[in-house]
Amino acid sequence: MGSQTLVVGDIQGCYSGLKKLLEKARFKPGRDKLYAVGDLVARGDDSLSTLEYLRDLGDAFHAVLGNHDLHLLAVSQGIRQAKSNDNLSQLLNSPQFDSLIDWLRQFPLACRLNDTHTMVHAGLYPGWSISQLLAMSDELSARLRADDFNAMLETMYGNTPSHWDEQLDTVSRQRFIVNACTRMRFIGPDKSLEFATKSNPAQAPADLAPWFAVSNPSLKKEEKIVFGHWAALEGNTQDNQFIALDTGYVWGQTMTALRLEDNRLIQVAA
Repeated sequence: MGSQTLVVGDIQGCYSGLKKLLEKARFKPGRDKLYAVGDLVARGDDSLSTLEYLRDLGDAFHAVLGNHDLHLLAVSQGIRQAKSNDNLSQLLNSPQFDSLIDWLRQFPLACRLNDTHTMVHAGLYPGWSISQLLAMSDELSARLRADDFNAMLETMYGNTPSHWDEQLDTVSRQRFIVNACTRMRFIGPDKSLEFATKSNPAQAPADLAPWFAVSNPSLKKEEKIVFGHWAALEGNTQDNQFIALDTGYVWGQTMTALRLEDNRLIQVAA
């Protein structure tokens, strides 16, 4: 077997599931590359081992941050409390915690996987191009990597603004970028972000559309978006331009990896 590039969906601290999936894919760190769509931690039973394993892969691993990862950064700075059902106590009490946080905050919100595939946790806001998405990610990453990164984390929570505008003030702009990249599912008729609905699109109100079903003239047909976050999709967007990899392992379903070389999906059941 030649080298392979795997992109895994939401891991959410399910270390044994991740190892099972990588074994099935015959992943070899010295030969292969592993990407993750974010939400590396929370809810699963071993977020600590998950982060330690991924960190120890070194250059063989890369990720984008999800909403649970950003929340963990906020918890690490005392900005938010950990939720009991996130199962983070072992991680929070580990002597490795501070170094893992410093490692985690180096990752972006979006990245290119190759010439055609771009990865982001929640999706591509339909008012943005790929180049805009990557520029927004760079802007946020610079804040997360800075010594005073806690200042951005303190102001990132909230559902407003719901509309994008280049003239937004810095705090509003950064909050919108975080929400679009890590929390977005449905879009209102005026391209507003809508957070109350988390269902499968078939059960959603008629005036809402999944972000990937909203026309985006800036997105070329050959461009593919690889994302996670939305387990209720069960991996189905009905459009192969948009590849949904959160298939609900932490909810008792499956963990999925996409192999970029042949676009094959590899899965293991919980």
